[in-house]
Amino acid sequence: MPRAPEPPADGTNGPAQLVLTREASRLVDRLAIDRYGVPSIVLMENAAVALREAALRMLADTPGARVLIACGPGNNGGDGLALARHLHNARVAVAVVVTRPLAAYAGDAGVQAAIVSRMRLAVEDCRGDDVAGAFGRATARLGAPTLVVDALLGTGQTEPARGTVLAAIQEVNRLRTAGARVLAVDLPSGLDADTGEPMGETVRAQVTVTMVAPKPGLLLLRAQAYAGEIVVGDIGAPVELLHELGVPASAFAAGRGAHATDDPAAPDAPGRPGSSGAGRR
Repeated sequence: MPRAPEPPADGTNGPAQLVLTREASRLVDRLAIDRYGVPSIVLMENAAVALREAALRMLADTPGARVLIACGPGNNGGDGLALARHLHNARVAVAVVVTRPLAAYAGDAGVQAAIVSRMRLAVEDCRGDDVAGAFGRATARLGAPTLVVDALLGTGQTEPARGTVLAAIQEVNRLRTAGARVLAVDLPSGLDADTGEPMGETVRAQVTVTMVAPKPGLLLLRAQAYAGEIVVGDIGAPVELLHELGVPASAFAAGRGAHATDDPAAPDAPGRPGSSGAGRR
């Protein structure tokens, strides 16, 4: 395997801002795990810490703040479950809505679900696809949320949300209309990471914590109404991967969005379709 490019000596990202496409984001996660030996649960924990810091900034000077976290079925939802623990430990009132039963989560998200269960945090699941009922029960236990966290879908989304997740997106937006602020995990659910186009119903967030580097779509004008302020969260992936796989934002905007990999066309490259390793998200 070719040696990864060295980062700039001054410790910056270089002269151009780097972004990570949907596929590059998967590769960063996979190579952090497979090449560098960073445990995937460490990446999830670091994501949750970055989210906690952003959430606490959004809640500053808000006495009696209450946070509702909407968790999807995958690792984005796992980030949200880990965040629930971190906010609870920070003495913030938290309730969680999950789009699948806690016992159905697997992998790292399953670890986080088990911890949340053992801590007896307030969790409501959308049993029988009763999404409005789950959100209603959560707000009855919590009170009207000050902040809603969108941890429903990640960068891997390529088509409009359906079913339970679609209804959860609608509930998040309803709570924003009712006065809650919204924090999105990695990117607002429903937004295409590469193009910035909304794919059907899309969460409208005031702040988005995007992991490792911005996604190309987040930087486009059409995405601003959905993403709000963009904050980059450090998940502990080696910076060499950003310089190996990142694309200058200007190049992507100009339509030259191919990112560097060992062999971009290889079907068995780590994290690509057909390989045994999928990205963390």
